[in-house]
Amino acid sequence: MKIALIGYGKMGKAIEAIAISRGHEIVHRIDINSSHLLEKDQLSQADVAIEFTTPETAYSNILKCFEAGVPVICGTTGWLEKLPEVKATCLEKHQAFLYASNFSIGVNIFFALNKKLAELMAGQTSYTVQMEEIHHTQKKDAPSGTAITLAEQIIAQLPGKNGWVNEASHDPSQLYIHSKRIDPAAGTHIIDYHSAIDDITITHTAHSREGFAAGAVTAAEWLKGKKGIFTMSDVLSL
Repeated sequence: MKIALIGYGKMGKAIEAIAISRGHEIVHRIDINSSHLLEKDQLSQADVAIEFTTPETAYSNILKCFEAGVPVICGTTGWLEKLPEVKATCLEKHQAFLYASNFSIGVNIFFALNKKLAELMAGQTSYTVQMEEIHHTQKKDAPSGTAITLAEQIIAQLPGKNGWVNEASHDPSQLYIHSKRIDPAAGTHIIDYHSAIDDITITHTAHSREGFAAGAVTAAEWLKGKKGIFTMSDVLSL
């Protein structure tokens, strides 16, 4: 499979190593100094594109992939106000798009666990819930995209929760996400249900970027040749 890497930072290089180890070819390594490779005639040389850049550039990069007829995997967070437009364009142009706030197989199983636990806790009014997420100091967004996904799952299940905040709040309708930035943390997410009697806590801790990178390559292998809008739940049949 021929892959275009859009974004060639630490994540892009981790994806490259795994893709090559699986026998794939990297046809483009695109960063701020090689934006000319985002032209249609260049991108179309790839079977799939994997996009890990910045919130400011992701939207434009995705649309360029659609114009080139290249399926695109996107792991950039912080731009999701434009996600409905991307989905509409994808369907209009009969292209393929897969977005995930986190490509780690373990995290996606954690998403399924979080959703089920929230369903079980929906009627337990003696418990309060809050979240904590820890990442390295170079992470540009807070809370993390993974934390937002987890929060949205909880809010969808718990009566009385209608939003999240990234600072301590006394408003019981808001789910508090406490963000910490500590080097060299790869990523930890903690969900805690607290009562006067006990706590129920689930935690996912990443040890390196390898899990995210491997999941992105798995998603690219799965997406090749498909049309439509997908998530990691589709890839993993969760």
